[in-house]
Amino acid sequence: MGAFSFLRNVYDLDTLDTRFIVSSTTPYQTVIEARNDTAAASKERATKWKSRPSSSESKWNTPEFYLYLIVIGLAIPYMFWIAYGASKPSHPNYKNYERYLSPGWIPGRKIDATDTQYRTFRGNIPFLAALLILHPLLRRLYNVLVYRANTGNQASRPTLEEADQRLNQRASFDFGFAIIYLVALHGVSILKILGILYLNYQVATTLPRKSVPVATWIFNIGILFANELCKGYKFKDIASVLWAFLSGGLIDESNSSLVNWGRWLDSYGGLMGRWEILFNITVLRLISFNLDYYWSLDRRSASPVEKQLDPSSLSERDRVSIPAQAKDFSFRNYVAYTIYAPLYLTGPIITFNDYISQLRYKPATLEISRTIRYGLRFALALLAMEVILHYDYVQAIAKFSPRWAEYTAAQLCLLSYFNLHLIWLKLLLPWRFFRLWSLVDGVDPPENMIRCVSDNWSTLAFWRSWHRSFYRWSLRYIYVPLGGSSFANAWDAARSILTYVLVFTFVALWHDIQLRLLIWGWLIVFFMLPEMAAGSLFPKRKWEGRPTAYRMLCCVGAVGNVLMMITANLVGFAFGVEGLRAILAGIFEHFSGYVFLAAACTVLFVGVQVMFEIRESEIRRGINLKC
Repeated sequence: MGAFSFLRNVYDLDTLDTRFIVSSTTPYQTVIEARNDTAAASKERATKWKSRPSSSESKWNTPEFYLYLIVIGLAIPYMFWIAYGASKPSHPNYKNYERYLSPGWIPGRKIDATDTQYRTFRGNIPFLAALLILHPLLRRLYNVLVYRANTGNQASRPTLEEADQRLNQRASFDFGFAIIYLVALHGVSILKILGILYLNYQVATTLPRKSVPVATWIFNIGILFANELCKGYKFKDIASVLWAFLSGGLIDESNSSLVNWGRWLDSYGGLMGRWEILFNITVLRLISFNLDYYWSLDRRSASPVEKQLDPSSLSERDRVSIPAQAKDFSFRNYVAYTIYAPLYLTGPIITFNDYISQLRYKPATLEISRTIRYGLRFALALLAMEVILHYDYVQAIAKFSPRWAEYTAAQLCLLSYFNLHLIWLKLLLPWRFFRLWSLVDGVDPPENMIRCVSDNWSTLAFWRSWHRSFYRWSLRYIYVPLGGSSFANAWDAARSILTYVLVFTFVALWHDIQLRLLIWGWLIVFFMLPEMAAGSLFPKRKWEGRPTAYRMLCCVGAVGNVLMMITANLVGFAFGVEGLRAILAGIFEHFSGYVFLAAACTVLFVGVQVMFEIRESEIRRGINLKC
């Protein structure tokens, strides 16, 4: 295999996540068997080729797309050059943020490590790499020395008893390691975390069945607010309240041994004393456990065996929807799931049913060659982030040099654009790393990022590809229970819009309890409406005889969509409302700003055409990601 062919495999959808190339109703084991059967695989490819739509012929080798590729080939270097020009030491604003830059590893360049999230991740990469290696090795050592179990062999399907032994073996290790992991990360705050977990478990298992969903949502949304308002429940603050109650407020707390003891406990907060910051991701798992348990009470008979399915080769949909056995909803398994080390800090999110299924039977999707390619893809993304931060000081400029009037319209636009890309990368890298750790350990969670942030033209589709595991979680636990969406009549349309508002209100509050994120969530819903309206006013079926005209019409609308998505995300995750207003004022202050915006829209039009064809290419391969 040549270097170019290997690189294509690294960036293939199959490397990213097998869920993208296989239907959610198809067990991956059947794909492996078909792949090993050369004749069957060739026949399947021929069938797909013959059944492809006649209108989906490739456009890559047409004069139109040659022109598009030339435009993109010129535009991308120019975009980097403009952002680089704004980051040069010769720029008047450079001196305002130079002291915030750090020494870089590229000769002659400093690095913009001003973003706290990425700086923390970057500084801990050696320790995280050690965990990625040591954690799976410790599991193997545990399996050999502490909990030996007959889990079957790779050549034959495990029996039900062997599957149960594998589940208990893995869950017991995950539980023990979770306790050690929490102590190392959060010190004595483990008591607070385990207290919250215990209360949530009681909500699911002791309340009357019909009260569980409402109580679960009230409890967990309450925890989100309480964690924020009480700043992690410092032991000193708890002791102060107790002391004021016990002393009647008559004795100064500075003389209280109880308050001093609370302060002393707070000093043992572990490596991450502010545990509440990343606890939001755990809240999603708490809700998943409770609702999976609640739904399992109605479907005790829906076991794989009774549905005449092979429990060792379930499709992804079956792993998620078929409830775990009653005995699986134990407190040990619950803690092992909610604090599963590789996914504890950032996800991706996996449902309780899926987690238990993968503990009982090793997923067929776990293949060493694919995991290696996935690891290489993560390394290349990390390299891209590092190179950009060495040459484009976008984040430092945004944080410490907000004199937007001193930048040209082109610089303002591209600094904002690259800021979004760096936000995308700083989220992608932890998600990819922790998913890689999970894959090495034997659990296959969903991939969070499908598309590059620049490869999105639809507001609706964007949320299927950005933080995809959260999107799927929201579908299962919020969107579908609220009735989904339908625009068959005015009443259904109003109900559907309300559903979207509720979903994105929760998404915004889950990210952080801030007004700008609420505005972001509502803007997303507002910006969805034109796309929905356009889909109703210009249905594809009415343009079947004019596919090119329809493609051009869709592309014009898509450019508007892209501009609205950029606006919403700049408000939510970059500059806020006031910052965006200042940037827009700087862009449109001079006539050159309007000229640059027109040029930018032209380039976006070309880019969207390429996005359309990328998706058509996937459909020709039998892949439809719907995003």
